[in-house]
Amino acid sequence: MKNRRDFIKMTSAATTAAILSSLESIATETKPSFVQNKNYELLIMATDWGYDGGYDNFFAKIKKEGYDGAETWCPGDEKGRQELAAAVRKHGMKLGLLFGAGETDPVKNLETFKGVLKAGTAMQPLYINCHTAKDFFTPEQLNPFFEYTFQLSKETSVPIYHETHRGRALYAAPVTRSFIERHPALRLTLDISHWCVVHESMLEDQAETVDKALNRTDHIHARVGYQEGPQVSDPRAPEWEYAVKQHFAWWDKVVERKKKKGERMTFLTEFGPPLYMQTLPYTLQPLSDQWAINVHMMKLLRQRYS
Repeated sequence: MKNRRDFIKMTSAATTAAILSSLESIATETKPSFVQNKNYELLIMATDWGYDGGYDNFFAKIKKEGYDGAETWCPGDEKGRQELAAAVRKHGMKLGLLFGAGETDPVKNLETFKGVLKAGTAMQPLYINCHTAKDFFTPEQLNPFFEYTFQLSKETSVPIYHETHRGRALYAAPVTRSFIERHPALRLTLDISHWCVVHESMLEDQAETVDKALNRTDHIHARVGYQEGPQVSDPRAPEWEYAVKQHFAWWDKVVERKKKKGERMTFLTEFGPPLYMQTLPYTLQPLSDQWAINVHMMKLLRQRYS
C-alpha cells in the first residue's frame, strides 16, 4: 500500500510539473522579437481585489513578490486617499487608480465621476482607469464622460483610460468601435476577457474591430477569459492553453507598438476572488489560488515582455 501511495504521489507531482513547464513555455517559445526603443518601460501592477489586509500589508506583500505597484479603487474621502498615498510612499511603489460611479441616473453618475476623478488626479498616479458610466446610457449621455476625461487628462498630465468592461460604456466590441471612431482622444484599458463573454466567442469574427481597440490601448488587465466566462478556472491548466495563447496574441500587438514607440506599457494581473473565481457547489470553496495565479501571470508577462 505504501509503495502504491508513493507511486501515485510521485506520478501526480511529475504530471503537475510537466503541465506547468509546458504552460510556462508559452511566455518564451513564441516570444516575439520586437524592435525596441530604449525608452520602452514595462510596469506590472497588482490588484488588491479580494485582499483585506490593509494598504500597508498589501504593498509590503506585492513588493516582495516583485510587482512594480498596484491598481486600486480611488478612495472616496480625503482620509482614505492620504492612507493610500502614505503606503505607496513607504514601500516605494507605483500607483494606478480605478474608479467608476454607480448611480443609474446619468446626471448624478457624471457628477460623482467628475468629483472623484478630480481628487484622484491630485494624487498624481501613473494613470486612472475608468469603469465608465453604465451600459444602458445612450451615446448622447455617455459623450460628456469621455469629453471630461480628455480635458482633465490634458490639464493634469495624468493619463485617463476607459476600460472595456461589462456593465459599463465600453461593454461590447462594436459599441467601443463607435466611440473610438467618434473620439480620437479615447484611450483604453483593455480587458478583452469581457468581450469574449459578451460575444460568446474568441472574437474571430471581429478582428478588424479588435485591432482598432488594440491600437487605442495603453493599459491591459491581464485576466484570461473564454467564450462562456470572463475568467478561466486556472490559466496554468492545459485545457485553457488555447485561451491563454489567444490573449497573449492580442497583448503582443499592444506591446509591439509600445516597444517601437518607446512608451510605457502597464499591465494589471487581475484574476479575481470568489465568486468571480469558480467555486464548488454548497461549500463555495474556490477552485484555485487567486494570489498564486496572479503572481504566475506577472512572471509570464515579465518573461515575455521585458
